[in-house]
Formats: sequence, C-alpha cells, structure tokens
Amino acid sequence: MNEVQDSTKEHSPAKGVFARFFRRLFCWRVLRRSVFVLACVATLIGLFYAVEDWRGKRAWEKCRRELEAKGEVLDWNAYIPAPVPDDQNIYKAPKMTEWFVKGSIAAAVSGGPAKGTNEAQPFALKGRDPGTDAVMVAEVKVVRPDAPPGSEPADAVLRLDDPAAREQAEKLILDAIGPCVEGIGNNLVIARQRDQIKPVRLVLQAETAPDRQALTNFFPRSPLPKQPEIGGPSINVNYFDVGAAGSNAFHVSLKPRVYSAADYLAWTQPLAPDFDTIRKALERPYARIDCDYTRPYQQAIPYFVRLRTVVQILSQRAQCYLLLGQPEAAWHELALVHDICHLLEVKPTGQPMTLVAGMINVAISGLYVQKVHDGLRLQAWREPELAAMQQQLADIKLIPELHRSFQAERAATCRAFEIAPLPELFGIYRHGFWEKLKHPLSWLSFQMPRGWIYQNMCVGAPLEQGMVEAFDVADDQVRSDTFQEYNRKMESTLKRHSPYTWLVAMAMPNFTKAAQVTAQNQTLANEAFIACGLERCRLARGQYPETLDALVPQFAEKVPHDVIGGQPLKYHRTADGQFVLYSIGWNGKDDGGVPGKTMAEGDWVWP
Repeated sequence: MNEVQDSTKEHSPAKGVFARFFRRLFCWRVLRRSVFVLACVATLIGLFYAVEDWRGKRAWEKCRRELEAKGEVLDWNAYIPAPVPDDQNIYKAPKMTEWFVKGSIAAAVSGGPAKGTNEAQPFALKGRDPGTDAVMVAEVKVVRPDAPPGSEPADAVLRLDDPAAREQAEKLILDAIGPCVEGIGNNLVIARQRDQIKPVRLVLQAETAPDRQALTNFFPRSPLPKQPEIGGPSINVNYFDVGAAGSNAFHVSLKPRVYSAADYLAWTQPLAPDFDTIRKALERPYARIDCDYTRPYQQAIPYFVRLRTVVQILSQRAQCYLLLGQPEAAWHELALVHDICHLLEVKPTGQPMTLVAGMINVAISGLYVQKVHDGLRLQAWREPELAAMQQQLADIKLIPELHRSFQAERAATCRAFEIAPLPELFGIYRHGFWEKLKHPLSWLSFQMPRGWIYQNMCVGAPLEQGMVEAFDVADDQVRSDTFQEYNRKMESTLKRHSPYTWLVAMAMPNFTKAAQVTAQNQTLANEAFIACGLERCRLARGQYPETLDALVPQFAEKVPHDVIGGQPLKYHRTADGQFVLYSIGWNGKDDGGVPGKTMAEGDWVWP
C-alpha cells in the first residue's frame, strides 16, 4: 500500500506539467480561433458597411441625375443668398436683428433657448389689461305666465317656449352691444365704451323654472354675424355666459375679454414708435439674415413668435380704427401687416425660404385678409383704401412661394442627410430619449451605414418631386387631384418600417396640408381682391354688377381665376342686392356655394 502511494507521488509532478501544457495549448487554440472568428466578423461587417455605402451613394447619384434632368436643383449651395450691403438689408436696420432673428432651426426643433431670452421682451403690453373684466349685457327674470307684472319696467316680456322670442332677445342684446368684430384669440372688440353698454332687462315667462343650460341655449352664442369666419371655426365659440343672480334671476355677460376700440388703441399706443421703426426698415430692398448657410439646419431663422405678436397687435389696432370710422388710420396699420411678410419672403431673391417660414407667411396673409373682410362687412373702407388694398392683395403670391419652399426644403434635407453626423441628424427629428426609443429602428441612428442615409434620400426626393410637380406656377394653380394621388403613394411607401424609409418618414413634412392651407388662403386673397372691386363698384354705381367682367378695367385690372382648376371664380348677384362669390375648393367640384365641414370638402366661399 505504501509502495503504491510512493509511486503515485513520484508521477504526480509529471502529470501536473502535462496538464498545464494541454490547458495552455487549448487556451491558445481557443484564443487563436476566437481572434480568427472576430477578424472574420469584423471583415464581414466592414465589407457590409463598404458595400452598403457604395450602393447607397451610387443609387443617390443616379436618383439625383434623374431629378436634375427634369430641371430640379438639389444643390443646397444654389439656395444660399449672396451677401448684400448692410445699408440695403432690412435685418441690418436698427433693432431688426434684435427683434426678429432667432437661433438656428436645429435649436428651435430641439427646444433650445431663444436668442435674448434674458433680455426685456419688446412688444410686451404693460399696464392693466383694459378688457379682462366681464361685461353684463342682460338682466333676466323668470316668472310664471300668470304672474302679475313687476314694478320695474322691462325692455321685453318673452315666452321661453316661443320660437320667435329667441330672435327678439338676440336682437335686443346685439343692439345693446353695438358694432363689434372678433379680435385675436376670440377676443371681442366693440365700438362703444364698455360702460356704455346698458344691460337689457328681460322677463321670461315659463311654466317651469328653467335651469342654467336651458337659458344658455335660449340666448345667442355670439354677437358676430352668423357666417364662416376666415381662417378658423370661431363661429363655434360661445361668447356669452349665463349666471345666477338670485331667486329666478340671471345675468347674461360677455365671457371672453372685451376691448373697447378706444381703450385698446390707448393701451397699445406706446408701441407706435416701434412700429414706425419697422416701417422705416422695410423701405430697404433686401432681407438677408447673417449666418452660416452652408449647414441648412444650423442657419438662423426669423423669430416667428415675435412676428406673430406684432401682426396680431397691428391687426387688432386696424379693427379698432375701423369700428371708430377711421379707415385711413386702419389702413396705416393693416398695410404694415402685409409688408412684414417681406421678412419671410427673403426678398428679392426669395431664397432660401424654408417651409416653416412659408407657412407663417401664409398665416399672416390669411390674417391680413380677415381684417380686409372686417372693414367690408362694416362698410368702413372708402375708395382710396380699397384701391390700395387691391394693389397689396394682387401682390400676394402664395403658390409660387410655397413651391419654392418645397424645393428649398428638399435641398436642405438632402444636404443635412449628407453632412450631419448620425446622432445629430437623428436628434433634429426626434425630441427626447424616450420618444427615440418608441421607433422600432431608432437604434440605427448610431450604427446604420451611411449608405442607408443615401437610400433614404433616394426614397424621399422622388416622393417630394411629386408634390413639386403638383404646382402649376406659371398659371398660379394647384392640382389638388395630383396632390391626393401622390399623398396616397407617399403613405403607402412610408407606412412600412424599413432602413431605407424610416428617416424619411420622420423628416417628411405634411406637404398636402401645407398645400391645402396655402391654396385656400390664396383663394381668399383673390376673393378679397374681387370683393374690394365690388365694393368700389357699389360705392360708385349704387349696386354690385351682374358679372365680374364689369369690374374691368375701372375697378380691377383683371379678375383672378380659381387656383383649383383654373376656371373663373363663381359669382352671382342675389335677389336682395348682395352677392355670392366662391371657389370650387379642394375637391374640385362645384357644390353650389356650400362650404364643407373640412378644408378638403365643399366650396371655399367668401363670407
């Protein structure tokens, strides 16, 4: 037994040496094999990236040549405006850069800080808001039909269940309020001073006491005319509030902020010198922001929020002057609203006009047309203002500007796709970490081959070409049927998740909605031009003409056509001496002057 143990002890060191040798040999073999496998994987990955990059770049070069053969310009450098002398640049006039230039597009998309956020904000209205208090317009007492008459006199005794009573109450209330217009943000601007509105005293007879909702339904919703308002469904706003004022007694008050025209003008008068500064700057011929245009999404952009604030104040001041019967002063303010668009149109070159700037321009033009309509409804405009407005309305060319912005947007997107680092590019279109993770291919933002970016460009640029070709710039028309066809094609292409489409799907704007809004606002501008000519004709001849051809040449150099279809706008004089004027609208068919529930339905009717 001891001998066996001694023999085992003799051979144990040799076994240990061999064991260590085989373990090292095995580890080296595993390591070498692992290194070999990793090298093969790395080679395959590198080869995959090289092939995908080559394929993507080659596909894009072919796609680009095909588009350029059609006359399209995809080189972003062609959209960069040349430098202009400082003394001819609107943005180099005093305070214009400080007021109306923001940071870059990328900063705006990512929610970066606005330029000058720590500075005092210009165009801020200071002091007490003259329109925040409620204005009572009616005192209502509810009684039974057999109740004896009260001691206090009433302006009217009405039966709650009488259909004609509602119209009578509405007339009494509207007469108490007097002439008014809808201001910005559903504000109400009235011609009278607020304390000059004397509440109507009404007695309502009812078998059973009505609740607050029944009374709310009895009284009118709005003191404004019952017609579609340009630019939005504000006719659905309920301007009146019914509140209890004791046993069987109620008060009817105007619910939103209510400004008297004189009070609002006095409140905003301190801003008049700033508006004069803008007018002086707009006399210059060029509008060019100094920035680095070589990186499209790093270029500076106009300060849209501040532009909106300025045009809202100006347009409401114009409304106030109209209510006070001062059309010259109203035109002085309204003309500046139109001219401010030069900051967005990048005159005179018109480039690069981003899609966002183009749509802000469309919105401001729509606001301008709203105020033209307010003056026509109030019959406040006179011959000099009407003729001047027609000149400005004839200058509104939204369709070629939107067409140009579509082209610039595509060139800017392609340039950004080419030069931006993947994480930075991905960040332009996605905000926040969790939002990025929602997309099933979001992880590709850090790992995808550059060739896939080019493949996305090959998908996006031809799709956008369909939208570009839907404009007939020469004839100032929009082919709505072509937009609908390409919109279906775009949805079909982009609804499937693919490495070749996912970035395009995030970056692609809603071109169809932009075209709809632009076509409708251009139509309203054309209709406003005709309406001004019709009003000039009425002032000169005492009535509206039988046909629009009668406006030429005294009241219009030429009559604009319908931007949908290119045919003449529909017009006829009504039996009561008024008129109906409308476009066939986005659906391309004549619905007899009946507006639809959406922008894509029904006719586009001049209110």
